[in-house]
Amino acid sequence: MTGTLLPGIVARSIPTSRYTANVLARTTDPTVAADATRTIVFVHGNVSSSLFWQPLMLSLPEGTRALAIDLRGFGDSETLPVDATRGVGDFSEDVAAVLDALDSGPVHLVGWSMGGGVVMQLLLDRPDLVRSLTLVSTVSPYGFGGTALDGSLLNAHASGTGGGGANPDFVERLAAGDTGEESPTSPRAVYRSAYVAPGFTTEYEDLWVQSMLTTATGVDNYPGDATTTDEWPGFAPGPNGVLNTMAPNYFDTTDIIDLPMKPPILWIHGALDAIVNDASFFDLNQLGAAGVIPGWPGAEVAPPQPMLKQIRAVLESYQAEGGVTREVVFEDCGHSPHIEKPEEFLAELTAWVS
Repeated sequence: MTGTLLPGIVARSIPTSRYTANVLARTTDPTVAADATRTIVFVHGNVSSSLFWQPLMLSLPEGTRALAIDLRGFGDSETLPVDATRGVGDFSEDVAAVLDALDSGPVHLVGWSMGGGVVMQLLLDRPDLVRSLTLVSTVSPYGFGGTALDGSLLNAHASGTGGGGANPDFVERLAAGDTGEESPTSPRAVYRSAYVAPGFTTEYEDLWVQSMLTTATGVDNYPGDATTTDEWPGFAPGPNGVLNTMAPNYFDTTDIIDLPMKPPILWIHGALDAIVNDASFFDLNQLGAAGVIPGWPGAEVAPPQPMLKQIRAVLESYQAEGGVTREVVFEDCGHSPHIEKPEEFLAELTAWVS
């Protein structure tokens, strides 16, 4: 992936007890962090890789060590099966294994989208590795889809969530390495319509598309498998693959509220986020309510997930139990504040970890 690295960024292959990880770092950063309080570790989201973090990493002040880890099946990391019945546990333990291999000590973790779920899980699994969390357009602590405001399952099968909800044409185009823009299901078109706010442009668009195309596809990776159910819309999460890791019958990070030691949590998101919001068109129930998917049983049975309200409620409970939290909303910004509002994002992040 050398041709996709920006000047000033290097990639290292890190063998760990769990997988061989690709890790990006700045060329000016020390190999071993002399001051672990200023080590920031970036964890990417779904259908992406550590490449998305490069401009932000390069903009960090001197004296800050910046690392970005490719999760299994993304970027240049080893592709291994993902056991979704553990939620994002495979990903969390992989990140912890990298930090252990690097002898990093506690770090500041920044997780984007699915990566927000990963770093919340890491806080539960290995609190000794966490100085602070920054959640960027994070998945809800109750997972993606299929829950009421209080996080309770809408039905026991968590129908309409997980691997069965992926667009098969998008998956095929990912696997084929499609870089075009003609189809609305091409990775480039999905990036423009879902990852960023309408009209946003950047010199790095080709790089972001290449990052998306590193996603390993299949039953064991993206999107995963599905099971059948009598509940609308007829499918439920399977036990394997990426989308199922965030299904609400497997994923729940709300136990962070009860941790005895609570590192500070910063939540940054865009007001125009098309993926994580209270009426997301990536939520099958919202598509049903809009008439896009026929047979929707109505709001009493299958309401859209109030994702932002859920995140806010959990963070308020975290704060009520002694934690420190901060919410930042960028206007005119979509699902990717770190690339859409780089100066504002940098200011918030550096203030948070200082």
